[in-house]
Amino acid sequence: MNLQSRVVLSIVSLLALCSSCHNTTLQKVTDPRLADIKMPPGFHISIFADSVKDARSLALGDKGTVFVGNKEEDKVYALVDKNKDGIADEKYIVASGLTMPNGVAFRKGSLYIAEVDKIWRIDNIEQSLAHPAKPILVSNNFPYKKYHGWKYIAFGPDDKLYVPVGAPCNICNDNEQDERFASITRMNPDGTGFEVFANGIRNSVGFDWDPQTHDLWFTDNGRDMLGDDIPADELNHAPQKDMNFGYPYCHQGDILDPEFGAGYNCKDFTPPVAKLAAHTAALGMKFYTGNMFPAEYRERIFIAEHGSWNRSVPQGYRITTVELEDGKLKKYSVFAEGWLKNGKAWGRPVSVLQLQDGSLLVSDDYAGIIYRITYGNNS
Repeated sequence: MNLQSRVVLSIVSLLALCSSCHNTTLQKVTDPRLADIKMPPGFHISIFADSVKDARSLALGDKGTVFVGNKEEDKVYALVDKNKDGIADEKYIVASGLTMPNGVAFRKGSLYIAEVDKIWRIDNIEQSLAHPAKPILVSNNFPYKKYHGWKYIAFGPDDKLYVPVGAPCNICNDNEQDERFASITRMNPDGTGFEVFANGIRNSVGFDWDPQTHDLWFTDNGRDMLGDDIPADELNHAPQKDMNFGYPYCHQGDILDPEFGAGYNCKDFTPPVAKLAAHTAALGMKFYTGNMFPAEYRERIFIAEHGSWNRSVPQGYRITTVELEDGKLKKYSVFAEGWLKNGKAWGRPVSVLQLQDGSLLVSDDYAGIIYRITYGNNS
């Protein structure tokens, strides 16, 4: 039996073992800590689902199913809001036994799952949440490196699956030996046509496409150990293939790396459109295209800032927005904060997902919660 067959058999066997725990009925939960979350007037935050351990990337099915990947655990979840009241009623385990299945994406009835080194596909997923079909291996084109190995994935307007490959280190030039590192790659839905789309990207865990131009925008985490306030995390714009964003030679568009920057010029790389706060771990991002929020929020970028781990004064643990004007930064501001209280975090936002009604879901891998943000009387 070859390796692929053994992996598939392992996943299927684990799913069979979990058949009794696929369908979990969820109860409405209130959390007094939500009172600490501060947002602009008129916005409300509630719990869409709790007890979703290590909740990370989010994807939305055609029938409204919310799929949740994770980084520390081995499972992928599906959440169903049967009565459409903004609270998930059922939770299913749709995949198990995986290595860092952070990335989830939905296309034409199929769920795509990114492990550290593979992409899997489960067909007809929303028709079979309790008993998913056997996973199909789409691609094993990725290096098995756990450092920055968790992947956010999404399908672009070109119907290609975009998959980032983080640098396997804080700072190194492994990308000179393997162009897959420190990049965003893409492939056809069946795994063919694999290519590097953009490089010089330390670790992107969130991207989206401009609803008007269809250009790719992505967050990128700046390197560590240069001080509290440099380099900035980045919001980048990649309107075409083969752009280089500087890592490991140049950071935030204007700081040469002290170890790898010698002989390079930051002007030779694409600078970020927005310098985000340093060490906030800017992860998931989405252009808002719904109608629930006030008009001024339409096409604004919402960014989940997971929070710093090595800054003397913690920062992040919040949701920010970026307003653009003609493709340039107009304003970068805090939208929701309060997960950091008295210098200690009780939650860490990860991914952002817009639901069909225009509300936003935000995953929190620290608290194991999926929040729902609404406006006005839509809570």
